[in-house]
Amino acid sequence: MLRIKKLDIFILKSFCMLFMGTFFICLFIFMMQFLWKYVDEMVGKGLEMAVLAQFFFYSALTLVPVSLPLAILLAALITFGNFGERFELLAMKAAGISLLKIMRPLIIFISLVCCVSFYFQNVIGPKAQTKLWTLLISMKQKSPEVDIPEGVFYDEIDGYNLYVKKKNRDTGVLYDVLIYNFDKGFENAQIIKADSGRLEMTADKQHLYLHLYSGEQFENLKSQNMSQKNVPYRRETFREKHALIEFDSDFNMVDDGIMSGSHASKNMRTLQADIDSMQLKNDSVGRAYYREAMNGNYKISASLSKNDTLKITEKLQANFDLDSLYAALTLSQKQKVMKAASTRAENAASDWNFKGHTLSGTDTNMRKHMTAWHEKLTLSLACLVFFFIGAPLGGIIRKGGLGMPVVVSVLIFIVYYIINQTGYKMARDGKWIVWMGMWTSTAILAPLGAFLTYKSNNDSVVLNADAYVNFFKKLVGIRGVRHLMRKEVIINDPDYPRLTGDLQQLSADCTAYAESRNLKRAPNYFRLWMNEAQDVVMEGITERMESLIEEMSNTRSAILLNALNKYPVIPAHAHVRPFRNYWLNLACGLVVPVGLFLYFRIWAFRVRLSKDVERVLKLNDEVCEIIQTDPIIVNK
Repeated sequence: MLRIKKLDIFILKSFCMLFMGTFFICLFIFMMQFLWKYVDEMVGKGLEMAVLAQFFFYSALTLVPVSLPLAILLAALITFGNFGERFELLAMKAAGISLLKIMRPLIIFISLVCCVSFYFQNVIGPKAQTKLWTLLISMKQKSPEVDIPEGVFYDEIDGYNLYVKKKNRDTGVLYDVLIYNFDKGFENAQIIKADSGRLEMTADKQHLYLHLYSGEQFENLKSQNMSQKNVPYRRETFREKHALIEFDSDFNMVDDGIMSGSHASKNMRTLQADIDSMQLKNDSVGRAYYREAMNGNYKISASLSKNDTLKITEKLQANFDLDSLYAALTLSQKQKVMKAASTRAENAASDWNFKGHTLSGTDTNMRKHMTAWHEKLTLSLACLVFFFIGAPLGGIIRKGGLGMPVVVSVLIFIVYYIINQTGYKMARDGKWIVWMGMWTSTAILAPLGAFLTYKSNNDSVVLNADAYVNFFKKLVGIRGVRHLMRKEVIINDPDYPRLTGDLQQLSADCTAYAESRNLKRAPNYFRLWMNEAQDVVMEGITERMESLIEEMSNTRSAILLNALNKYPVIPAHAHVRPFRNYWLNLACGLVVPVGLFLYFRIWAFRVRLSKDVERVLKLNDEVCEIIQTDPIIVNK
């Protein structure tokens, strides 16, 4: 029986509160991006609040599936970052609860969110897309409001250019008005100049009512003789003139059927049916084109008479060479043959270009439908993938709030967006298989989520910078130095007489090791990778040296501590094969670039080990002398 525990309720409450906030923030950001993209279609057109409300409502519905993955990623990062920062995650793990059990209620919740995202894309999304794009097309077709500026020509009214020198915004009176009317063509333009005027919209918003005062009108008269140089015109002086100009400024919604062929307005069932129809159409048209080609341009007897066909057949049966037949023709006959062949090839190329364009158009539309079909699945699954990235990542970095989680989530989403858009364009343009391009982002990020979940569940230091720094230090041979400090409380003093003998024995062993190994000489490349023996001698020398240094670090003598800090930190395995497995070492040797890099690295460590051995011998003698001469040690 399913039991909901208090811990599950606490985790769900902590996540859901943040999820709602991050969702509306992400939705607002995406809506602002969408608004800036189409702001030019709305500005200056006097759209009513009801139209703008519909625009924002439908755009919000279409952007819900895009906002959900980023909101889940950000909410998961902040939630588990807060748990780690307040040591709540540590307390849960200390109680024996693994990370997967902590995430279990949220996994169920995110699975429901994935279903909601799919429902939005498959049911609500197509209807919202139809309404939104119908609204956008209607906005584009709506004429802008008449707002004539001062000092520049205004050409937003079809067939007219208006110039106003000055305008009284309180009364709406225009001064020094100049109007060019091109309704009857450029050659028969009407020019009106008036001292003042007024422009008003009729009640039905279908016409502009123009009032002009104290002006003149000039109009070209159509000439009967086209060769006449002087074209007569008519001049009219008026004290008051009124005119109606056609100008439809009303908002007219276009029919929803304009989006019937778009892939954005279809659900998965309709998309699949249309894909099958287009595939069947392309196949049938392709077969028809093939039969037409084989019976036409690519047939031997194409465009030849019956007698010519019989002659060619007889020649071929008699094993005549066509090149020799062509060489036997006269120059005029050769030109005639080449011209006929060239014309035939050009006609065939033109015909195939047209047919190829027809097929490519259907193929492009089919790929768009296929990408839309796959996108409904990948975008829904992205919610779950982003949760498995955000939750363990928040537990690893252990930083809550809106600082580090926001930065990390934005970087991850940018990477996802780049990969997803690249795959989408490759699939849409036919450069990749459609399913491969659409599922690339999921195939890359899903293993990342599984890796982070595994590492966080095992309390790994995958994002610990010190671990990576130490790894690269070991790789390039950078080692640390000793920092032995004088101890305030010493329980057992070192046994100096015994230590002197142990140091002398260590020096003897180091000398014997250096003479037997010849460390400065380059090792044999093949023997290096094929030899299974380990250098246990150096391991023993290093362990004994560290043990002696640890025991002598309990001394009260500052001089001896200073000498102990000079001992090198010797990596006991750096000068031999990198792995203990024989076959793994052999594989490194066979892969020449890797093998050469490791070979020169081992050689460098051997040379450094030789210098370290000489340094240890010198320091052993120095320490023995300090033990015998230092007053603090002698008077102990």
